Amino acid sequence: MKLRPSRILRELRAGESSTILKLNLIDPRIIELAGLAGASAVWLCNEHVPNDWLNLEHQIRAAKLYDMDTIVRVNKGGYSEYVKPFECDATGIMVPHITSAEEARQVVDMVRCRPVGSKALDGGNMDGLFCQVSLSEYVHHCNTEKLVILQIESPEALEQVEEIAAVPGYDALLFGAGDFSHRVGLLGQATHPQVVAARKRVAAAALKHGKHVAVASLFGQKEEVIAEGTRIFTLGADVIELGNAMRKMVTDFHGAAGRGETDSVYASK
Repeated sequence: MKLRPSRILRELRAGESSTILKLNLIDPRIIELAGLAGASAVWLCNEHVPNDWLNLEHQIRAAKLYDMDTIVRVNKGGYSEYVKPFECDATGIMVPHITSAEEARQVVDMVRCRPVGSKALDGGNMDGLFCQVSLSEYVHHCNTEKLVILQIESPEALEQVEEIAAVPGYDALLFGAGDFSHRVGLLGQATHPQVVAARKRVAAAALKHGKHVAVASLFGQKEEVIAEGTRIFTLGADVIELGNAMRKMVTDFHGAAGRGETDSVYASK
């Protein structure tokens, strides 16, 4: 019996790029659609989505049918919130709103094993094959095949990003253009020069300290973010793509001036 390695880490180590689809809908069948599409991973959300632990485990199990990684964005702040996704056998966690190097160190300490961190050991869940692998193998796998991604989403965090990037023991930084633009008075303007400059600063700090660079959306700037060193790409979200497809069907039937039109902020994404 072998523990499942990370597909994203395998791709990155081979010099390839990784693709992620963000999911707000919690039906595991949506996970299977993402797997059929060929995505490297799905981004599941415990921060903003009303999910539960048992269903999360079903979603993770569905992803593994297609050799997809699962990245769970956690509720910020609690040990159990960080550890339980791993014990459901998620490949990684994404911690939102990191603002200091001390916070980054605390995350690493909670989710990595010695000598990197001080994670409490269990091994009795799927991430340890229900105690069917040795503790030494479990610990090694925790430190080498489980992803930890930290989000930089505020001007306060940006001022500390070099110190955050220098913290050892995690894998990637992801710049949150949506929250950052909101915080600096540029709501929804992800391609504004000030927001782009912040994104570039995060990418440069990550690369300087050996971290991978991830983005939450391309915002029509694929070549730019690739040039900045991004290797982990979130391509879209289920609710946006499904909403756009439904809207198109209705407007195609009624005509452009008919029912189904919307001025939703998401319509053009």
